Amino acid sequence: MGSSESDETLESFGADIGKRTRSWTRFREWLLVEADRLFVAALISLGVFVGLLGLNELGIVSFVNDDTITRLAGGMIAGTFSLVTLVVSINQLILSREFAAAGESESQLEAVASFRQDAADLAEVPASPASPTRLLELLVQGIYDRAETLEAAVDGHDDEFATPVTRYANSVQKRSRRIDETLEHTKFGTFRAVSAAVGYNDAWQLYAARHIQGRYGERLSREGEESLEELIDALELFGIAREHFKTTYLQRELTRFSQLTIYCGVPAILAAMLIGFIYADLAGPAISIDTLPWVVSALVAVVVSPLALLTSFILRTATVTRRTASVGPMLPQKSPDEGPFDVTYGDEGSAGTPSD
Repeated sequence: MGSSESDETLESFGADIGKRTRSWTRFREWLLVEADRLFVAALISLGVFVGLLGLNELGIVSFVNDDTITRLAGGMIAGTFSLVTLVVSINQLILSREFAAAGESESQLEAVASFRQDAADLAEVPASPASPTRLLELLVQGIYDRAETLEAAVDGHDDEFATPVTRYANSVQKRSRRIDETLEHTKFGTFRAVSAAVGYNDAWQLYAARHIQGRYGERLSREGEESLEELIDALELFGIAREHFKTTYLQRELTRFSQLTIYCGVPAILAAMLIGFIYADLAGPAISIDTLPWVVSALVAVVVSPLALLTSFILRTATVTRRTASVGPMLPQKSPDEGPFDVTYGDEGSAGTPSD
């Protein structure tokens, strides 16, 4: 496998946490995921305000036609009411997941308790921490430790066997170190922890580990077999933790979006009504022509604030959902002929080398 293919494989199979990227890529990540959603919504509303003023200065739009502005105000009121109705539907969808009978709640509690105990056993601690960030850190440290032990277990073996396993172990250690450094600088309750967990390419690592286990399992020492099996368990626990925290976060994020939309909805409707009142006088607008573009542009920016909120929140939730479209060693973003291993049906002896 050539170097270009290796680089493309790593890029396609998961984000490289902590790796330097181009300015445009960093800006896109900031806009889609990392930036505060209120700030992004404010930028969109500000862009509408500045854009209308700029178009007015260029003579493309005008604010002196009473009939046009009045119809526009009526349409904005109807659109805002529709958006509020959509938000109510989202709230109903979120609430429907919160309703559960006693038996279902007990099963959920037992499942979470079982997972936390498995995480505590992996990290060799009395109990897993309550902080999501700290729990993810422990799991990542467990992944790094098992990969290091696996690398030591194959040291001294023949190159055909040791090289792919060592490259894989080094790859896991490098990426787990990077996400661990990211989590160390992350405060509890921020989205950064969820973002780091979403970007970690555990699906590829689990896929490669299963492939190595099937191809080289019989040649591994007892220590190597145990390390590889524990590494697979750690990667699976990390994937479960990521999905759990992602789901919890998205529920809270959509609930927050619903609240903010309601808060902005009333001022938006009032602003649209005020636009209509400004042009209600048969003699013309109630304010001077010089200040009219500024006032109407500001009111329109307030009217579109619920839509700006919808845009900013959907950008993040859709991005997170797209990047975690599958659970486990499934890589839907690759075509059938691409991947870190080249395998054919019934040919146990032909396999590629995992990319580092």
